[in-house]
Amino acid sequence: MAYQVTVRYGARRQRYHTYVVEAEDAASALRVASEQMPPEISAEADLVELRAAVDPDERSYVGE
Repeated sequence: MAYQVTVRYGARRQRYHTYVVEAEDAASALRVASEQMPPEISAEADLVELRAAVDPDERSYVGE
């Protein structure tokens, strides 16, 4: 399953880094996400969000 990971980082100015990982479940996705997190942002990260990644072709939109 694909999971979208969003990491908030930055001491003076908050920024966001988003990437997608493949894993069997959320716990595995968090492990994979930690391994793939760029080292230059890991020391400044203060929030990590994990959610199921949505395929844009399968997403429903308001009014459809």
